[in-house]
Amino acid sequence: MLVRVFKMTNMAVNTLIYEDNALLRESISSLVSGNPALNFLAAYEDVKQVEEQVKKWKPDLILMDIEMPGRSGIEATQLIRKSNAKVAIIILTVFDDSENVLNAIKAGASGYMLKKHISDRLFIAIEEVMEGGAPMSPGVARLVIQSMHKPANENLYQLTGREKEILTSLSKGNSYKMIASDLEISIDTVRTHIKRIYEKLQVHSQTEAVSKAINEGLVE
Repeated sequence: MLVRVFKMTNMAVNTLIYEDNALLRESISSLVSGNPALNFLAAYEDVKQVEEQVKKWKPDLILMDIEMPGRSGIEATQLIRKSNAKVAIIILTVFDDSENVLNAIKAGASGYMLKKHISDRLFIAIEEVMEGGAPMSPGVARLVIQSMHKPANENLYQLTGREKEILTSLSKGNSYKMIASDLEISIDTVRTHIKRIYEKLQVHSQTEAVSKAINEGLVE
């Protein structure tokens, strides 16, 4: 189906990939490379130089992970949108919480797909987004609608689902290494999340963060 859609223009869709997990990055790259309707440009493990890379490659499509060390995919999407309003950006992530979905949409994402659906829905999502649509995995659209009906003060500190997980783990006395292992992310990514948690809670230490979280019912 994807081949038929783009065959009309005789041009493959130039595709750039950002994913910090090496195995998944290789898997997505192989999927893209194996589809004649797509032209694989490059794949990167972080978005630290995303502005320069987008200017260099001039992609039609970007497949963007959310959780990467140093800078998130949502932050990268915001930066890209400052100079490029045309490139299609599909967020690929394990997160299905409304905060991340809404933040991605606000940042300028063209679509939002859960990684568990990549193998059977990626090409369908690409086709849809290149036709001007806004693909979302099953259930994600429902989260967006539900979030619109939540009280404005329900999440005063705007913690994401992953930040809540890490804060809860911290409150149980787990080390950064244990959290990284349990959540299958790098220690650098854990540190990045904790830095954001501190900023949102307006605290300066793990003790302060945990104390505030417990006293205000942010963790169980």
